[in-house]
Amino acid sequence: MKAKVPESEQYLSTSNRITGVVVMVIGLIALLDIVLEWRTLGGLVVGSLIGALMVVTYIGLVRPSVTLRPDGLLIRNHVRDHHVPWNKVADADVTDLLRVETESGRRIRCPGVQLVMKDLRKQRVGGRKLSAENSITRADFVVDRIDNHRERHAGTATGEVSTRWAVPELAVLTALVLTALVGQLLR
Repeated sequence: MKAKVPESEQYLSTSNRITGVVVMVIGLIALLDIVLEWRTLGGLVVGSLIGALMVVTYIGLVRPSVTLRPDGLLIRNHVRDHHVPWNKVADADVTDLLRVETESGRRIRCPGVQLVMKDLRKQRVGGRKLSAENSITRADFVVDRIDNHRERHAGTATGEVSTRWAVPELAVLTALVLTALVGQLLR
């Protein structure tokens, strides 16, 4: 029996995601305390600012990822999403972040896959051997998977590179900041 190949593969920075979730849980606890105890315009301002900081944490730490799908590569950066069909992917490499180069020469940086400075220093000085769980090995694995998908799906993929803004996240952030401003003006 053939092994089932997953429809899509998602790669992201686990340490960033864990840090982001911890910060958002702390913010949620603070918001809960404000809602229960501090029901004034000052509480509205502080609650809105804490909510805005939680959204910024989500945008900066939790959102970035790289998803390999049969129709192309979905790169979720901090405030924009890039969809690159496999026939438009020219190359992928890793410096400090994963970079995908399109056929038109455009380079898209992917903060969802990044190298840890500790691993880069170990590699540069040639000291202790890097473990199998390091970020360099993981990033190389992602580059290999991108190359594999590009070879496999380039003949069937069609379309152009598209970029769109992360509208839901930016809308929530804007609403929270405006709520804080209005609350501050009404105080």
